[in-house]
Amino acid sequence: MTAINAPRDKYNAVWLIFFILGLGTLLPWNFFMTASAYFTSRLKDPVTTTLNLTGNETVGGGDTRSVLESKFNNVMTLCAMVPLLIFTCLNSFIHQRVSQKLRILGSLCVIFVVFLITAIMVKVNIEPMSFFSVTMIKIICINSFGAVLQGSLFGLAGILPATYTTPIMSGQGLAGTFAAFSMICALASGSALQDSAFGYFITACAVILVAIMSYFVLPKMEFFQYYIESNGSNPTAEEENKMDLLKKEGSTEKKPVMNLTEDEGRPTVSVLNIFKQIWVMALSVCFIFTVTIGTFPAVTADVKSTVANGGAWETYFLPVSCFLLFNLMDWAGRSLTAVCMWPGKDSKLLPIFVILRIVFIPLFILCNVKPRHHFPVLFLHDAWYITFMIFFAFSNGYLASLCMCFGPKKVAPHEAETAGAIMAFFLSLGLALGASVSFAFRAIC
Repeated sequence: MTAINAPRDKYNAVWLIFFILGLGTLLPWNFFMTASAYFTSRLKDPVTTTLNLTGNETVGGGDTRSVLESKFNNVMTLCAMVPLLIFTCLNSFIHQRVSQKLRILGSLCVIFVVFLITAIMVKVNIEPMSFFSVTMIKIICINSFGAVLQGSLFGLAGILPATYTTPIMSGQGLAGTFAAFSMICALASGSALQDSAFGYFITACAVILVAIMSYFVLPKMEFFQYYIESNGSNPTAEEENKMDLLKKEGSTEKKPVMNLTEDEGRPTVSVLNIFKQIWVMALSVCFIFTVTIGTFPAVTADVKSTVANGGAWETYFLPVSCFLLFNLMDWAGRSLTAVCMWPGKDSKLLPIFVILRIVFIPLFILCNVKPRHHFPVLFLHDAWYITFMIFFAFSNGYLASLCMCFGPKKVAPHEAETAGAIMAFFLSLGLALGASVSFAFRAIC
């Protein structure tokens, strides 16, 4: 079977399903991250007033937050990204032992249950330390299963044409946009924060249910069945005839034509050999997310508006300028790869552009981050922050999507699924490294 004979993806149904599943991979993390205002409101110390070193109440630029509030973003990021890395690595080993259906469907069901519990907990009064601990456990849980889901999807997309990695990346970009927009709508509703949060998390449950139903439909698509069968473990009749011919030729010439496994008659897959072919793409996507997660949201979420004076813009500044703008531009960057893939997979410009993103770290640190203790504020006006955010987010989405698309296409077709899993691991490694260095980036402000 060849790609020339492949059936059409009618109504782009498979593309759309991968988009919805991509949405489901990052939606949980984005909903937790964007709802930081709700979580920190539950962490306020109701008794103790923060005092400065002289014993007076802290005023002006001082940090009046409780310890749990001030550390929430950093600890949340760490609790999300380290399990993501560990379970993405684990998925690289279990993807041939645990069925694809169990990995994908099971992960989605667990994520759904965690969100349902989160929505219920909105209505339950819990003291701050217990709430903090339970929230971190939930974040660890959703990102552990989210890692298995993400790695499985990228491996699955590696079997299909290169353009089918794009809907996963685009869906992930929409996840953040959807979460940020939902939070802004909740704020605009004028409801109490807890009531808004309840509706917010119930909305997430509904989206995860849609993703579960979409996955049930996927195996019924003729286009999807074609590529799964042509790359499956059971060879087709045509492939069996070719292998029989190779065996006959080999018996007379005593010279192997290709390296075949003894039990399946298929080419062996070496993780090390695959990595040697895709290491530039793998390290590039790792570096992209190290810079991104090291800065967002640990540094960017603490930038204060210099234009607002207690008005509506002060309320909406971070939800719009930080979360919504980042996710919109990130989504735009990821989606652009559906129509444009420049520079090419062998171009030296791609890793150069990736390395240049390091400039965003000092740019955001020198914005109006509060509280700060070391560096002066060079970019005071809100316009600077918004401009940096546009280029920061767009470059993240576009370059990361290019790397994830190109990685599996630099190897042989039978190695594509493993290459996709390796790329997903290095993506998660970048997220974990970013979470680790975020403490340092925030501390030097």
